[in-house]
Amino acid sequence: MNDVLILGEVKEGSLDLKTLELLGAGKRLGGDLGVGLSVVLMGDAISGATEQAVSYGPDKVYKLEHPLLGGFKADLWVESLEQLCGQINPKILLMSHSFIGMELGPRLACRLNTRLTTDCIDLSIDPEDGLLLRTKPVSGGNAISVFKCPGAPQLATVRGKVFPPAEPVDGKGEIVGIVPEIDESMMKVESIEIVKEEVVALDKADVVVSGGAGLGEADGFDMLENLSKALSKSFGSVMIGCSRVAVDKGWISSDHQVGLTGTIISPDIYVAVGISGAIQHLVGMVHSKKIIAINKDPGCNMFKVADYGVVEDYEEIIPALVKKLEELS
Repeated sequence: MNDVLILGEVKEGSLDLKTLELLGAGKRLGGDLGVGLSVVLMGDAISGATEQAVSYGPDKVYKLEHPLLGGFKADLWVESLEQLCGQINPKILLMSHSFIGMELGPRLACRLNTRLTTDCIDLSIDPEDGLLLRTKPVSGGNAISVFKCPGAPQLATVRGKVFPPAEPVDGKGEIVGIVPEIDESMMKVESIEIVKEEVVALDKADVVVSGGAGLGEADGFDMLENLSKALSKSFGSVMIGCSRVAVDKGWISSDHQVGLTGTIISPDIYVAVGISGAIQHLVGMVHSKKIIAINKDPGCNMFKVADYGVVEDYEEIIPALVKKLEELS
């Protein structure tokens, strides 16, 4: 069949936003290749998500529904995907660079004897041979490389927020129900309990307050927390971000990192405190609606993209800003 195939993810009964982004990218790639676009959804009781997927214009939606596919059981999911790929022989298979994609991608590539490129930030088709060109950051985000690999399917995981989500369209594709041949004996691990005390969803925040090397020490993030709390009284979700240097110094955990090697974001307001503006960081936040930079160095790159800039020591500015916000709230 040789379509572009998207592995969809379902969250709380609906398609995850990253799946809509993949649908938009997959449709473009399919158009360049002159082939169709298909989506595969896996789980138990996924009829609602299947109908939703159809409304975004794929030619086919493969509905792999089975009681054992409820939740995420990696052994059974990869077995089901391998069976589907054997039946339909997709030319390209795209997954989100999420927990699911990072777990399934390498295992499926091994089973299908193909090559996987992870964490892609752009995808295109080489007009000369029709192979997938996969763009991704390398060397800790200090360089960008383009990879092209032989083999089928052309397999890649894609970072979120790098493609615009697909929009609903008129007309509906075909829903193909498939019951995979799986049983509990295929499960090497029965269950894994994941406990996470804090969920840092930077890409969902309305406001992000980030700190960098200019903070001077880890205690600087305490001051940013105060600013975050003051802003939260007037805005929606406010979260703390950081540059890579702050992570390397051990001041804050890596799940707060903004940039090519962290999270790509586009909040309503981005406040950069003591961040010089390395290119890998700028790529991660430059699409913020309003950018405010606070830095003692008037020549730093962050001021080149900022809507508002303050050339001053953050230890003088942040307390004054917090006080003013509290007066206004």
